[in-house]
Amino acid sequence: MSGSDGRFVIECRELSVGYKRKAVLSQITMGFEEGRFVALLGPNGAGKTTLLRTISNLLPPISGRVLVMGRELKEIRSPELARIMAVVLTTRVSPPLLSVFDFVALGRYPHTGRLGRLGRADCAVVHESLAAVNALELIDRPFNAISDGERQKVLVARALAQEPRLLVLDEPTIHLDLKHRMEVMAILRDLCRTRGITVVASLHDVDVAAKVADTVVLVRDGGVADWGTAEKLLTGDRVGELYRFDGVEYSHHLGGMELRGAASRGKAFVVAGMGSGATLYRLLAKRGYAISTGIVHTNDLDYFVARSLGADCSFQQPAEAADGEALALALGYLEECDFVIDSGFEPGRMNQVNLKLLEAARARGKTVFTLRSGDGEAFPGGFGECIQCNDEEELLAALDRYPVSDRHLEAT
Repeated sequence: MSGSDGRFVIECRELSVGYKRKAVLSQITMGFEEGRFVALLGPNGAGKTTLLRTISNLLPPISGRVLVMGRELKEIRSPELARIMAVVLTTRVSPPLLSVFDFVALGRYPHTGRLGRLGRADCAVVHESLAAVNALELIDRPFNAISDGERQKVLVARALAQEPRLLVLDEPTIHLDLKHRMEVMAILRDLCRTRGITVVASLHDVDVAAKVADTVVLVRDGGVADWGTAEKLLTGDRVGELYRFDGVEYSHHLGGMELRGAASRGKAFVVAGMGSGATLYRLLAKRGYAISTGIVHTNDLDYFVARSLGADCSFQQPAEAADGEALALALGYLEECDFVIDSGFEPGRMNQVNLKLLEAARARGKTVFTLRSGDGEAFPGGFGECIQCNDEEELLAALDRYPVSDRHLEAT
């Protein structure tokens, strides 16, 4: 169910937030519907936590309004608000002498009255909340004896015990290893889908937000730069503007970051395609080589990885054989390189021209390293003087022994 206006569970109208009348974020207007996963993204110190504390009624707004279920937040009494909204902050919690059951049961306080006695229904909710976060086996364990990942799941379970419509979390995966980080995010996503809970969480992992969030809010420079669907907003340009990366590129096609190399060890031209070059590009960038590649199609994994790594790329539109323009560009890159790598791509009708690139490399006296297996039948003219490598590890070892020209080092 949405708010009383039929739309938003929580809404900000011209909201400014901060401390001691000094605004950190100003003039925020946005709203979120039932069952949506909302991720706040932005650099440290941008104001994400301040915004969360304000919409959680832990910090008064400087100006503007916060509406919960269509009602003014400031007019909702604490016991009623606790039945609507649950909050999980980054503060480390270490309650003495409490079992996991006792700790989660604290979340029933909005429902148990003044005496705080748990009835059978309350105990059932505690069990259901732990089961929802895959932590029922922890129920009798001391809370202070469980791991950080287990503790975070139990904190979410305590919030669920309130039976909220809205769950607000500040950096819910900050202390967690990869396994627990992904597990917690999957749990939160599933709560949106199965229980219709609206989740609003600040996150640091853009790649995770792209995979779980329905809506992202980009927080930067004293305000909300934009908000909308993750698919629309999380592009390489927008993420780069948000975090002002240096040497890092976010690819919305790949759903992750690519770290560009220093380009200080000479230039490789990689003849690739059909996904055969992606791992090579990353290895070469990691080792500090400048990269050029071709000819790859614009719907090819190789294309997306190469562009994200800043490689010079000769490309062709999907389902089209390479034309003269793409070939000329690729030959130009090949002429400038120190050595050529044959990725071992599978020859086909659309990439026959790449075999011509290998022929051209040999005709120009370029050293060619090949990852192609077998006896070289598919390789133009056979392997000949090419340096055949069985895998990427052998290739890197061979490159370490190979002298490169100083011209590319001077250019960088």
